[in-house]
Amino acid sequence: MKCLRIYATQDGESHFGEVEIPTEKASVHPDATPFDISASYPASRIRFTRIPAGMRQVDWHTVPDRELTVRLNGTVEYETSDGEVRKVSAGEFVLVEDTHGKGHLSRHSQNAQMVLWISLPNGLDDPQSA
Repeated sequence: MKCLRIYATQDGESHFGEVEIPTEKASVHPDATPFDISASYPASRIRFTRIPAGMRQVDWHTVPDRELTVRLNGTVEYETSDGEVRKVSAGEFVLVEDTHGKGHLSRHSQNAQMVLWISLPNGLDDPQSA
Protein backbone atom coordinates (compact mmCIF):
# COMPACT_ATOMS: atom_id res chain seq x y z
CA MET A 1 0.00 0.00 0.00
CA LYS A 2 1.48 3.36 -1.00
CA CYS A 3 1.27 6.59 1.00
CA LEU A 4 2.21 10.06 -0.24
CA ARG A 5 4.79 11.74 2.01
CA ILE A 6 5.76 15.39 2.53
CA TYR A 7 9.14 15.75 4.21
CA ALA A 8 11.91 18.32 4.75
CA THR A 9 15.57 17.81 4.02
CA GLN A 10 18.30 19.08 6.35
CA ASP A 11 18.46 22.37 4.43
CA GLY A 12 14.76 22.99 5.25
CA GLU A 13 13.34 22.46 1.76
CA SER A 14 10.19 20.35 1.48
CA HIS A 15 9.67 17.55 -1.04
CA PHE A 16 7.26 14.76 -1.93
CA GLY A 17 8.09 11.12 -1.56
CA GLU A 18 6.29 7.83 -1.23
CA VAL A 19 6.18 5.37 1.62
CA GLU A 20 5.35 1.72 1.02
CA ILE A 21 3.23 0.36 3.87
CA PRO A 22 3.75 -3.41 3.98
CA THR A 23 0.59 -5.49 4.24
CA GLU A 24 -0.25 -9.15 4.48
CA LYS A 25 -3.42 -11.15 4.04
CA ALA A 26 -5.15 -11.75 7.35
CA SER A 27 -8.57 -12.62 8.62
CA VAL A 28 -9.95 -10.69 11.60
CA HIS A 29 -12.53 -13.39 12.31
CA PRO A 30 -12.55 -17.14 11.58
CA ASP A 31 -15.50 -16.77 9.15
CA ALA A 32 -14.22 -13.61 7.44
CA THR A 33 -12.49 -13.51 4.07
CA PRO A 34 -8.83 -12.50 4.49
CA PHE A 35 -7.86 -9.02 3.32
CA ASP A 36 -4.73 -6.87 3.21
CA ILE A 37 -3.82 -5.39 6.59
CA SER A 38 -0.71 -3.59 7.84
CA ALA A 39 1.10 -3.85 11.15
CA SER A 40 -0.03 -1.54 13.96
CA TYR A 41 1.72 1.82 14.28
CA PRO A 42 1.94 3.76 17.55
CA ALA A 43 -0.24 6.89 17.52
CA SER A 44 -0.27 9.53 20.23
CA ARG A 45 -3.53 11.31 19.34
CA ILE A 46 -6.20 11.70 16.68
CA ARG A 47 -8.00 14.90 15.75
CA PHE A 48 -11.18 15.30 13.73
CA THR A 49 -11.22 18.45 11.63
CA ARG A 50 -13.76 20.26 9.50
CA ILE A 51 -12.08 22.54 6.98
CA PRO A 52 -14.45 25.33 5.91
CA ALA A 53 -15.46 25.76 2.28
CA GLY A 54 -12.95 27.65 0.16
CA MET A 55 -10.16 27.73 2.76
CA ARG A 56 -6.74 28.38 1.24
CA GLN A 57 -3.48 28.22 3.15
CA VAL A 58 -1.61 31.16 1.66
CA ASP A 59 1.42 31.01 3.94
CA TRP A 60 4.08 28.33 4.01
CA HIS A 61 3.60 26.19 7.09
CA THR A 62 5.05 23.14 8.82
CA VAL A 63 3.35 20.60 11.07
CA PRO A 64 4.13 20.34 14.81
CA ASP A 65 4.37 16.52 14.74
CA ARG A 66 4.49 13.75 12.16
CA GLU A 67 0.86 13.53 11.04
CA LEU A 68 -0.97 10.99 8.93
CA THR A 69 -3.88 12.85 7.33
CA VAL A 70 -6.86 10.92 6.02
CA ARG A 71 -9.17 12.92 3.77
CA LEU A 72 -12.78 11.77 4.11
CA ASN A 73 -14.19 14.09 1.43
CA GLY A 74 -13.10 16.93 -0.82
CA THR A 75 -9.64 17.48 -2.26
CA VAL A 76 -6.48 19.35 -1.39
CA GLU A 77 -3.56 20.47 -3.47
CA TYR A 78 -0.18 20.48 -1.72
CA GLU A 79 2.85 22.40 -2.94
CA THR A 80 6.35 21.76 -1.62
CA SER A 81 9.13 24.34 -1.53
CA ASP A 82 10.80 22.72 -4.56
CA GLY A 83 7.74 23.80 -6.60
CA GLU A 84 6.15 20.37 -7.06
CA VAL A 85 2.35 20.19 -6.70
CA ARG A 86 0.23 17.11 -5.92
CA LYS A 87 -3.54 16.77 -5.65
CA VAL A 88 -5.00 14.47 -2.98
CA SER A 89 -8.59 13.24 -3.17
CA ALA A 90 -11.04 11.78 -0.67
CA GLY A 91 -10.00 8.35 0.57
CA GLU A 92 -6.29 9.07 0.19
CA PHE A 93 -3.87 9.67 3.01
CA VAL A 94 -0.68 11.67 3.36
CA LEU A 95 2.17 11.36 5.84
CA VAL A 96 3.14 14.98 6.57
CA GLU A 97 6.61 15.10 8.15
CA ASP A 98 7.94 18.58 7.36
CA THR A 99 8.24 19.61 11.01
CA HIS A 100 11.04 22.10 10.24
CA GLY A 101 12.14 24.32 7.40
CA LYS A 102 10.05 26.27 4.91
CA GLY A 103 7.07 23.88 5.00
CA HIS A 104 4.39 23.44 2.37
CA LEU A 105 1.28 25.15 0.99
CA SER A 106 -2.25 23.68 1.13
CA ARG A 107 -5.03 24.67 -1.28
CA HIS A 108 -8.36 23.11 -0.35
CA SER A 109 -11.39 22.43 -2.55
CA GLN A 110 -14.30 24.87 -2.53
CA ASN A 111 -16.46 22.51 -0.44
CA ALA A 112 -16.15 21.93 3.30
CA GLN A 113 -14.02 18.88 4.13
CA MET A 114 -13.62 16.36 6.93
CA VAL A 115 -10.07 15.23 7.66
CA LEU A 116 -8.61 12.94 10.31
CA TRP A 117 -5.18 13.93 11.70
CA ILE A 118 -3.37 11.04 13.37
CA SER A 119 -0.15 11.91 15.21
CA LEU A 120 2.48 9.23 14.61
CA PRO A 121 5.52 9.86 16.82
CA ASN A 122 7.59 7.37 14.78
CA GLY A 123 5.93 8.07 11.44
CA LEU A 124 5.50 4.87 9.48
CA ASP A 125 9.03 3.73 10.31
CA ASP A 126 8.40 1.66 13.42
CA PRO A 127 5.36 -0.61 13.53
CA GLN A 128 4.52 -2.28 16.82
CA SER A 129 4.65 -6.02 17.16
CA ALA A 130 1.21 -7.56 17.36
